[in-house]
Amino acid sequence: MDKKLARLLSYGMGPALLVMLLFAAVTAKFDYYLAAAEVLVIVLVWLHYRRRSSSKKKELREYVEGLAFQMEGVSKNALVNFPLPMIILQMDSGEIIWSNERFSEVYLTHDRFRNPHITEVVSNIDTRWLSDGKEVCPYDIQVDGRKYRLYGSMTSAGGTRLAMLFWVDTTELNQMRTLYDQTRPVVALVTIDSYDELFKDKTETEKSSMTAAVDRALSDWASPASAIIRKLERDKYLLVFDNQALVNFTADKFSLLEKVHEIKNPEGIAVTLSMGIGKGGETYRELIQFANLALDMALSRGGDQVVIKSKAKNPFEFYGGRTKELEKRTKVKSRVTANALKQLMQESSAVFVTGHKISDLDSVGATLGICCAVRAAGKPCYAVVDIQRSAAKELAQRARILPEYAGVFISEQEALEICDAQSLLVVVDTSNPAIVDAPALLETIPRVAVIDHHRRASGYIENPIISMTESYASSASELVTELLQYIIKPSEMLKTEAEGLLSGIVLDTKSFTVKAGVRTFEAAAWLKQCGADTVEARRMYSGDLQGYLKKFQLMAAAHPVAEGMSVAVSDQWVDRAVAAQAADELINLSGIDAAFTVAREGEGSFVSARSYGAVNVQMVMEKIGGGGSLNQAGAQFADKTPDEVETLLEQAIFAYVEDMKKAAEPETAPANANK
Repeated sequence: MDKKLARLLSYGMGPALLVMLLFAAVTAKFDYYLAAAEVLVIVLVWLHYRRRSSSKKKELREYVEGLAFQMEGVSKNALVNFPLPMIILQMDSGEIIWSNERFSEVYLTHDRFRNPHITEVVSNIDTRWLSDGKEVCPYDIQVDGRKYRLYGSMTSAGGTRLAMLFWVDTTELNQMRTLYDQTRPVVALVTIDSYDELFKDKTETEKSSMTAAVDRALSDWASPASAIIRKLERDKYLLVFDNQALVNFTADKFSLLEKVHEIKNPEGIAVTLSMGIGKGGETYRELIQFANLALDMALSRGGDQVVIKSKAKNPFEFYGGRTKELEKRTKVKSRVTANALKQLMQESSAVFVTGHKISDLDSVGATLGICCAVRAAGKPCYAVVDIQRSAAKELAQRARILPEYAGVFISEQEALEICDAQSLLVVVDTSNPAIVDAPALLETIPRVAVIDHHRRASGYIENPIISMTESYASSASELVTELLQYIIKPSEMLKTEAEGLLSGIVLDTKSFTVKAGVRTFEAAAWLKQCGADTVEARRMYSGDLQGYLKKFQLMAAAHPVAEGMSVAVSDQWVDRAVAAQAADELINLSGIDAAFTVAREGEGSFVSARSYGAVNVQMVMEKIGGGGSLNQAGAQFADKTPDEVETLLEQAIFAYVEDMKKAAEPETAPANANK
């Protein structure tokens, strides 16, 4: 059977005719008449070949269909009268050697005895998936406005590869899937940022006027989507709409955020909104959970933005968030958190404190502050800090020699041997599990408290018992200092602990010039009351002569990348604190709004990013896997050279610039917003 099929498939005369034409061309040089006779013979042979080829194709079709008649019952009709379009394809040449009537009807190939190439019928087809051993085409084929899913199998007959393809019309299924996706419900929670600060000491008339303006802006924005809007509290709204409306809102760049900026209180402070959106949930309960998580994420990143949470591989999407955070002047949350943390410490068998990898003065200073609170609670405390890789090695060594800190600084392995189910882990100065200094400990201890001042990234520590993630704060040391005011007396704090906390504040505020609010100075004043020496705190922030020289070498390598943005790269090892100081110095220069320093660290590299707020460096760093806050951020790479990181950084800067240009474009509603 295979031999006969191979014989029917091997009727090509192209190469032979070509050779005969070459002989005729050579003969023409010697004898024109003989050459003409040869051409005549070639034409006759070609005509005979055409007739014979057509006959063989007909014979081939009859042979393939005849195979079906050798079968019995249902199997006989399955091949010839199969209800779906079906073809047999010669893989090497791409020629359709047989097709059923249904295929001819669909593709209007009425001449069933002509063997067209597959691309003549369907131009956008690729059959490599069959060669890869797959039975289903990985994409749909579109023909005349209809979509088809291809199923097939491949075999070999007489040395020739043949494929049988079945075409399943999925047009209606795709339309139904699209409609299903467009009409899936989406839940959004909207809150007015810093409501108490905006409406403090305002008359009822002023409050009503501002809330009415917010209500009107929200209603005007959501009404084209036929959204359901309900006011849950004085500053919180619930919206329900469909997924197609969310697509339109995304295309519209959530213009609501910009519109509410036009609403101001009598002091001229603009209203800002935070929105958390839940999509892709299987139930409304799950959508509400997603929306709450997204809203918490938006608020922890400083507000004035939209966060979308779904079940996707990258579950969070961010929009907005380009404005500075409004400092909160109420200490209610600090007092409540302090009381809860104190109670939790007293109920724990031991408390472990850790910060981020390659810790700095803020991380180590906050760690010492928590150790002070644990000591006051009368519980064992352990600081898990990699001192050898720390940028605050001097501070850690000063604390380590104190009698109160005997046995406090331990390794992660030692901590794993000591901890139990009643232990508490306090993570300071980060909420990203990927950069915690003791990741194994984080996975082991079930009870975790997080104290951080960075804007929360898409990867964060989930389900902490206590979470104080306040992006308005200057530093983790400031947050810990506020908590300590409700936990200990000033006399219970050691001088080294007070100076460590103050040095952390000095570091992250660049000596009280960046993000230094009222509460920052209050925290510093309280630490001064606890015995902190400002000269010692500032001295810990200072570097040595070698670091000073490296800082200016790094600054000398700076070059502009985009308007107002400068990048400095060094292929040599540079201390992280020195690189950060170089970036701090660069943004003090005229015309530089943001500075990025890249340097080598071990086998990898790192980036330090600084700005005074005109550029959101956190958004730039997030594009390359980093994070931070509006004014200071960073990223680290374990296996990339500084030059490779520079390329990634420049791409991220250009992408950020494009995002800002698009955000500045005039807002226009989508054409299908009312659909």
